[in-house]
Amino acid sequence: MAACLDLHLPARKHLNNGTADLVLDANAHHNESQLDFIQPWFDDGNIILVTQDTPTAFRLHRGVLSRHSDMFQDMFEVGQPVNEDHDEANASQVVIMYDNPADLSSLVKALYDGVTSDITQRHDFFQLAGVLRLATKYCAQRIRANAIQFLVQTWSHTLQGHDMMTMKAMSAPEIEDLTYPYVHPLHVLNLARETDVEILVPSALYFLSVYPLAEILTGDHPKLAVTHPSRPSSKLSPTDLQVYTLMYQYRVQIGLDFVRRTVGRWASSPPACSNHDCTKDFSRLLSRLQRSWNPKTAAIFFMLQVSHEIIATGRICSACRKGFTQEVEELRNKFWDSLPGIAGLPAWSELASRDLVPS
Repeated sequence: MAACLDLHLPARKHLNNGTADLVLDANAHHNESQLDFIQPWFDDGNIILVTQDTPTAFRLHRGVLSRHSDMFQDMFEVGQPVNEDHDEANASQVVIMYDNPADLSSLVKALYDGVTSDITQRHDFFQLAGVLRLATKYCAQRIRANAIQFLVQTWSHTLQGHDMMTMKAMSAPEIEDLTYPYVHPLHVLNLARETDVEILVPSALYFLSVYPLAEILTGDHPKLAVTHPSRPSSKLSPTDLQVYTLMYQYRVQIGLDFVRRTVGRWASSPPACSNHDCTKDFSRLLSRLQRSWNPKTAAIFFMLQVSHEIIATGRICSACRKGFTQEVEELRNKFWDSLPGIAGLPAWSELASRDLVPS
């Protein structure tokens, strides 16, 4: 599990229900009318979190926040005691938070109701991004682990999960002209970097490599233009530009090798088979794949599609169908297991132990 991020503890003050002014720092005052009081807001709460930028207030319960993170407990113990002229029965501690209000809202809802996700919603990823960002910052480890679990259901660390995500992307309806999973892999990659969740990186990079570099650098894709307060950066870092190039080259190379070498070998001489129909059908397949292949092809799933096509070809003998599909699946597993290494990371099993098991 990644270490919590270093941060400065927020300022602390106490607010009586009749007090009109919130002291946000030593030099500025903000009237309550300038605050946006949003949900969650509990009338019986005993602490008010107020964001410094775009002042937004959440009235919550100290015990709920402290139960999820020792860092929250430490924050609440910093600052001045309650002034003697305050009505203790109605006083609520105020803590100034230096966080994005949308992120804080997502985290607070997760603290009370648990982490939720609805992948059919366009902004689902950004809500999870807000939860993960602040759960990492405030060392809310269980919330962080739950958010990661939802994210890897789409940006999977397993070949089966990759196949399911790709098949869903081929069949799911568009939402506001955006295709499933309704988020650009560059946003997933940058969130993973920001929150130190390495298990998301290989899958995000692999799918990112399908996008033309010029489109990524100019930010022209509609998914990169989506606006949301919790959206990660839409810029590709210099380091990830290098890794993108390696992943792009790897994806194209394994696709071409599959067509030319694997399918080509079966087209020239199927192993242990003298059936001329098998040779002819593999030759037809080779010719068509050579014409249809392009650099944007997602090679690993493409291989599965070719394998399914061979299974459905009745003219090819059962021995060739079985032998070819077994070989293809072995290749797919080999290529999938290589993705973390291309990204400069350890094996999938090590990434799972690091990021999927809460400390």
